[in-house]
Amino acid sequence: MSVQTLYTAATGMDALETKLDVIANNMANINTTAFKQDRANFEDLFYRQIRLPGAQDSDGSITATGIEVGLGARVSSTQTNQTQGAMQITNNPLDFAIEGRGYFAVNNPAGGQLYTRAGNFNLNANNQLVLGSAQNGWILEPQITIPQDAVNVVVTTDGQVQYSTTTNTTLQTAGQIQITTYVNPDGLIKLGDNLYRQTDASGQPTTGNPGQQGAGLLRQGSLEASNVEPVNELIDLITTQRAFELNSQVVQAGDQIMQTAASLRRF
Repeated sequence: MSVQTLYTAATGMDALETKLDVIANNMANINTTAFKQDRANFEDLFYRQIRLPGAQDSDGSITATGIEVGLGARVSSTQTNQTQGAMQITNNPLDFAIEGRGYFAVNNPAGGQLYTRAGNFNLNANNQLVLGSAQNGWILEPQITIPQDAVNVVVTTDGQVQYSTTTNTTLQTAGQIQITTYVNPDGLIKLGDNLYRQTDASGQPTTGNPGQQGAGLLRQGSLEASNVEPVNELIDLITTQRAFELNSQVVQAGDQIMQTAASLRRF
């Protein structure tokens, strides 16, 4: 057993540690509104080519296989499970769930827009719809203002925001909620606070009314739950932990063999 054996096993431990971090984050966000579960993908590293396949043997015949020894593994990417989370009925008129593809756009004070699947909105001091956050006042884009005397807010599945007042029971239009979709939502950068930012990998945004151009429909009085499956995460945790322990045992066994071999060389 060589020093390379220890390094190879160590790459597996490092990759599995990253996977454990991903699983831990999934489980921590079981109750996070509209959270999407992540998965760690692995790839093998370079190979030491001891004998190439297709070489000629002593009789001139072509060998069918070669001798290749891999040098370990690493995490190639983390992919997001974009499947729909369950609908949770809240009966809050300012809670909106997207049933299907797409994101709400919110104003970024630093410039541009950010995106979210979380639909727990509220009204700020200016009666504008904002994302329910204790840290920042993320204003929904395009901006929608609901008058202070509104007593009944109705949001249709295609995003029309209507209201009535104490003096006028006829529904009036306050604005239109729009949904933004991306060709590759996995290319969006996760910022925390249930927010995403566009990148070159995500492609250009397509913005329109709910139900148009592949965008999902709105469900008022509901929130999308996390799509993390606790049982699946626990199974993945156990198998990953076991694989980590096996890699650790390989490292310990390799270290013991090398120490024994070094001791024998002294005699």
